[in-house]
This record gives sequence, structure tokens and C-alpha cells, in this order.
Amino acid sequence: MKLAEIRSEIKKLGNADHAKIMQRFFKTGKGEYGEGDVFVGIKVPVQRQIAKQFRDLRLNEIQQLLNSNIHEERLISLFILVDQYQKSDEIRKEKIYSFYMKNSKRINNWDLVDLSAPKIVGDHLLNRDKKILFKFSRSSNLWERRIAILATYTFIKNGSFEPTLQISNILLNDNYDLIHKAVGWMLREVGKKDIKTLDNFLKERYKKMPRTMLRYAIEKFPEVKRKKYLNGLI
Repeated sequence: MKLAEIRSEIKKLGNADHAKIMQRFFKTGKGEYGEGDVFVGIKVPVQRQIAKQFRDLRLNEIQQLLNSNIHEERLISLFILVDQYQKSDEIRKEKIYSFYMKNSKRINNWDLVDLSAPKIVGDHLLNRDKKILFKFSRSSNLWERRIAILATYTFIKNGSFEPTLQISNILLNDNYDLIHKAVGWMLREVGKKDIKTLDNFLKERYKKMPRTMLRYAIEKFPEVKRKKYLNGLI
């Protein structure tokens, strides 16, 4: 059974010292955003290689990996899912997208979201109704909110900025630093494509948005303009 094989490979390649570093980096302590997440200590490039070896894993086996409390099992399952999505026809892509969305609460750390949401959710909704993203942006679940904003990365790359701006506006007063960073990052990406659009968005909102969000958003602005934003002089 491939599931047993992949788990054996993950266990074999684990490194206890690296796992301890990752446990701290991904805030797995009590009360932190990654509470309960377990690492075996495999670096991401190696995880990608494992995913390539098991790229034909069935959805029911991917489901079992996603249900795991081991971070690497979940990330590898998402690498496999992204690979399958990109190589599938439209019918299969719809099935994978639906599977992903049903498992949104298992995509429960920032790297899991960032490395999968744009490539599955963003791609699938590029030319479709995006109302599910607005629902997610108002979710009580931190990771669904991050999926909502990160999915728009694909839209930005394709020259569509409005969904990013609308969802950013919804998340403007979010309580989590992880959302502040994600929104700021996506706004910065909008600015790379169209600085005027970003400037217009920020002028009306920058004084009330979290400082981290603003810093990320204006990172590529000319120094003089960036300082004006930071000093409230726009």
C-alpha cells in the first residue's frame, strides 16, 4: 500500500534536531497558532522529492495524510495534490478543488496555505465565481481567511486586482499578524503590477490598517513615499 510506503519514507528521512527548530519556528506551543502541530524534521526540497515519488497517490490516501498531526505528511499531501491538479483535465480539477475546499481546516499552517492555495483555489476560481473566497475571508478560522487572500495571488498574476482589494478591505482589522502579513504581501504584489491602483487603495485606508500590513504593502515604494506613508503624511 502506497500510504504505508510514504509514511515509512517520511519516518526514515526525519531529523530530530531539525524537527525541534521547526516546532519553534511554526509556533507549536500551547496557545500559539500552530499548537499541536508535530514535525519529524524534513526540509521542504526533500518533501517535494517524496511527493514526486508518490504523485499517483489516491484521494482517499491523500485524505489520510491530511488528517495527520504530522506537518510533513500534510505538506507532502498538498504537494501531491497540486501536482495532480496541474496535470488533470477540467473534470478532475473540479474534483481536486472540491476535495481541497472540504479539507480547508486541515490546511492549517501558513506554509501549507501559501504553497497550495494559489495553485489550486486561485487557479480554479480565476474565471469563475469567487463568492466562496468572500465567505472564507469572514470565517472564524484563521487558515480559511489566509486561503481567501492567498488564492488571489493567481488573479494578480493574471492582471485582476479587484478581488485582492475587496478581500484586503474585509481583512483590514483582522486580529492576526499572519493575516496582516498575508494581506500586505498581496497588496505589494498588486503594486508591482500597478502601483497607482495600490496607491489609491492605501490612501483611504493606510492610517487604520495594521502597521505590519502597511509595511509589507509599501515595501517596494520609493523611499521618500514610503516614509510619508509610515509617518502619516500622505
